[in-house]
Amino acid sequence: MRVDCEGCAGCCIDWRAAAPDTVDLDHERRGGLAPLDDTYNLVPLSSDEVRAFVRAGLGDAMTPRLFDAPEGPSVSVDGHDIAAVGERPAFFVGLRKSPKPVGPFGQDPAWLPSCVFLDPETLQCRIHGEDRYPDACGTYPADNLALDAETECERVETAFGGDRLLDADPGDATPLLGTGALGATVFAHPDADRLSGRVDRIAAGNPTAEDRAEFLAVAAASRPGSLDIDTDRYETAREAVLDADSWVGRAIAEWNRQAETDDPDPELGRGVEERLGAPETPGWD
Repeated sequence: MRVDCEGCAGCCIDWRAAAPDTVDLDHERRGGLAPLDDTYNLVPLSSDEVRAFVRAGLGDAMTPRLFDAPEGPSVSVDGHDIAAVGERPAFFVGLRKSPKPVGPFGQDPAWLPSCVFLDPETLQCRIHGEDRYPDACGTYPADNLALDAETECERVETAFGGDRLLDADPGDATPLLGTGALGATVFAHPDADRLSGRVDRIAAGNPTAEDRAEFLAVAAASRPGSLDIDTDRYETAREAVLDADSWVGRAIAEWNRQAETDDPDPELGRGVEERLGAPETPGWD
């Protein structure tokens, strides 16, 4: 599998506002389960990755995702029928997005929701190649290709032309699905009563730090293949997420403020993220 990512970052950006009407970007909201939130292309993190981010003080870089389940196993919270496993609300954990001044696909810069680790100027990931770089990002779009599902590369090609997906061979990709994902990338909250009020805020796209900490701690305390939660690990992770004050969390707050007042200049990333301690990207050869 080979891809051309320069000037793209389609899998890191919510580019629905910049897409031609002829391109369907509603793929995440089709089928039996639909995300409660409106985040586009949320990267699913494993329990190991959640723990690594928490240990690194980056608990404020992550957010949970719940799913509406009009059919199948569910539990009702805040008036929402939430997809459930064994009557426990099921959820993913992914990387947060914030508005950033980006100009992907050769388009004029605009404020578009972008991954917290995306440099708006180079359109490269600030943690690419690091130990914390998510597996889902490193292998994308191999899992899609293995499942014969359309990739973001192909959607970008349809919308703006060019060649992004240079080799459609998924290799030995083995997507983690079904029961094998339980406790690994699909988590189950042990007490739906603790989620009252939180689900409404997540659905509205406005979870609080406490809301995020509740879910992230459960994910960090989960065991692959099991519904068991390590209580001590849960408490430790919850406190660590609440205490997190990384450059990521501070940059999100700054981007939210600037998006309301400033013109979308990609070079703003130097004065926001790098000023707050973000690692630089190498640029394109």
